[in-house]
Amino acid sequence: MAVDIGFILSQALSPFNLLLAVAGVVLGTVIGALPGLSATMAIAVLVPFTFAMEPASGLIMLGAIYTGAIYGGAYAAILVNTPGTPSAIATTFDGYPMAKRGDGDLAITLATLASVFGGLVGAVLLIAFAPLLADIALAFQSSEYFWLAILGLTLIASLSSGNVLKGLIGGAFGLTLSMIGVAVIGGDLRFTFGVPALLGGIDIVAALIGLYCIPVLIDMVARPDRHLEPSPLQRGFRIFEALGICAANLFNLVRSSLIGTLVGILPGAGGSIASLVSYSEARRASRHPERFGTGEAGGVLATESANNATVGGGFIPTLVLGIPGTPPDAVILGALLVQGIRTGPELFSQQSGIVYVFMAGLVIATLLMLPLGLVIGRYAYRFIANTPKAMLVPAVAFMTVVGSFAIHSNPHDVAVMVAIGIFGWLIGLAGYGPSPIVLGLVLGQIAEQGFMRAYMIGGARGNFSGQLLLDRPISLGIFALILITLCVPLVKRLRAGRAAAGGKGGEARP
Repeated sequence: MAVDIGFILSQALSPFNLLLAVAGVVLGTVIGALPGLSATMAIAVLVPFTFAMEPASGLIMLGAIYTGAIYGGAYAAILVNTPGTPSAIATTFDGYPMAKRGDGDLAITLATLASVFGGLVGAVLLIAFAPLLADIALAFQSSEYFWLAILGLTLIASLSSGNVLKGLIGGAFGLTLSMIGVAVIGGDLRFTFGVPALLGGIDIVAALIGLYCIPVLIDMVARPDRHLEPSPLQRGFRIFEALGICAANLFNLVRSSLIGTLVGILPGAGGSIASLVSYSEARRASRHPERFGTGEAGGVLATESANNATVGGGFIPTLVLGIPGTPPDAVILGALLVQGIRTGPELFSQQSGIVYVFMAGLVIATLLMLPLGLVIGRYAYRFIANTPKAMLVPAVAFMTVVGSFAIHSNPHDVAVMVAIGIFGWLIGLAGYGPSPIVLGLVLGQIAEQGFMRAYMIGGARGNFSGQLLLDRPISLGIFALILITLCVPLVKRLRAGRAAAGGKGGEARP
């Protein structure tokens, strides 16, 4: 069926739809920047307002809110060391160290450019290859999800701040936290100790806020120095400096955006896995992997381009198959059904006008992130850097309580957030970082579900063995990538050790 490009652009660029896109990006960015208020929550709260709109207009606003919320998570990650959304976990690894040394404005500009780049890649691939990429999503089965989670867990070794053993202990603790409550498959009770509130397990967002935000708040109170170093006013957006860094990291941006799109089409994977895998690959491919975790610009570019590419990638199975690629897509899928739009392969032939207007609106909303994000980010950085601690600490503490309570409107989540946060601060004094724990908590559930489903499928066939998890080409490919990720750093260390030994031997010779 022929597509009228002129009609689609005229509809997407109408003043009303442009106003909706601007409002959606601003609202999504602000909500995404608040700890605990995720993109899913932002869409769920605002979706009723779209029911009175035309289907295309309502979808444009929801897509703009989604895009803005994923991007907005970078603000809290960079400025407060707390991921505004789970997909911004990896942004804290290098974004906050950049802010601490006075380059927070540069970090926000890099995050904005990377978000726009990744969002455009995801949206373009959505428009061009939606049916084809949906077939790739269907090719992933339980064993692939298991190995994909294991690939993410291999990042623990690189996030251990020089002590791999402590990183592995933290990751194991996170995996233990992921098993608390009723097992998703099997229904067994685990580690609840007779406490009814633990039946639902440890909420990821509450733990995320606690592990990242509470230690920062305690340190801000305990130390007399500034939270962030204010930057000179004349530096502005540092846009040309950021563009130069992006040009030097172009391959990193492209690779991370493709990873984000491909991970986004996998139902249930989401931006957190995409950003972690992209960060791991960027570090592995870097000539200076030791810089990652200390304020490396390439780390921010990798994570932000990947998690924003999942927006377009997640819409591929949602629109083509009716299977939500990410949690926010599930809410948008419900809005589609309320609007009378039936997803599936026939959607592109029977209601192609609405779909392509929405896709064009998604591209426009992504482009709007550049000017809006730079302006919001510049003033957000100045505000956080210049606000006295006596005002900043109570404000951030209030947002953490509200954010953790708003997840399920349950005070138990607030208690979990505070308890895990204090625990995270105590183990931080002993050199244990929060990132391995969060990785274990986030990826443990995905790995367990993938393994158990593969086990059940193998049991039904009567031939389960260790080979079942490696009996498909995709599983073998991911497993090979895991081996490369683990072995390449070891090879580099061995070569560096031999080179150092050879240099000393040469110096010792007369």
